[in-house]
Amino acid sequence: MTTILVTGGNGFIGSALVRRLLTDGHRVRVLDNLWRGQKTRLSDLAADVEIIEGDIRDADTVTTAVNGVESVHHLASINGTGYFYSDPDLVLDVGVRGMLNVIDACLKADVGELILASSSEVYQTPPRVPTTEDAPLSVPDILNPRYSYGGAKIISELLAVNFGRRNFDRVMIFRPHNVYGSDMGWEHVLPQFVLRMKKLAAGNAGDPVKFPIQGTGKETRAFVFVDDAVEGVMLMRERGEHLNVYHIGSEEEVTIADAARLVGDFYGRRVEVVPGPAAAGGTPRRCPNITKIKALGFAPTVALKDGIPRLARWYDAHADWAPDGVT
Repeated sequence: MTTILVTGGNGFIGSALVRRLLTDGHRVRVLDNLWRGQKTRLSDLAADVEIIEGDIRDADTVTTAVNGVESVHHLASINGTGYFYSDPDLVLDVGVRGMLNVIDACLKADVGELILASSSEVYQTPPRVPTTEDAPLSVPDILNPRYSYGGAKIISELLAVNFGRRNFDRVMIFRPHNVYGSDMGWEHVLPQFVLRMKKLAAGNAGDPVKFPIQGTGKETRAFVFVDDAVEGVMLMRERGEHLNVYHIGSEEEVTIADAARLVGDFYGRRVEVVPGPAAAGGTPRRCPNITKIKALGFAPTVALKDGIPRLARWYDAHADWAPDGVT
């Protein structure tokens, strides 16, 4: 039994990881400021998880959270493409200052293991797809606020690896690729598609439903269901190697237009995608090569056609929770 700190443990991936760590018999502490995630995410685990409510940017708070643990899983960050454009300074502050605080606290407490959640955003537009972990990382344009998140993750990876060489027994990095599922947040494409389709279907928008999107619809992504993603992280924890990077994702590459049609299927409606302006700096194609994590035993089990209805049921039922302006 290991005592593990999960920063950002009330977030979407973080809370799913916390549940799995508990199931596997570990003691778990969570550091989260509860800024984005629903407080109900871990409310049923109040007797099983120590929750420290605090800001990853506050060094004293992080030091307190790290004291007494053997492993730190650092997931705290500000995800959601909307925030990359609207609050890039905050995204960078949380990402970089938070990472420095975690490393400093680990060094003070002599923590032996650090696991960092990075992102597929570190590649921006990768030179090859499916993309392997050794593809170059890039920030194509420092004037584009979108790259605040990818840039912060690149810096975090550099810090983890280079402090890890001398100061940790084990440092590993995972790069999740488009993890989705119930209660994943409101700033992501699949929840927004569900809310948009719900409103259009309720308004009897015709057949087929004209469905506006950003971009042409030919852009691709490879979505991985959250349960599969957590399984990948657990396999990395158990079998991964020091100073290694692992993709967590699926090789089921689909177009954004096809993802929209799957959402339409949930509502029993045919969809006619209506292209619109794309956000500056968007990636036309993204799909990971997962050979490395598959060698540890990973095999995604939830196809997108089966996962979207699970996500859509949750967002359909909780649509009144959506922040203003989310469509």
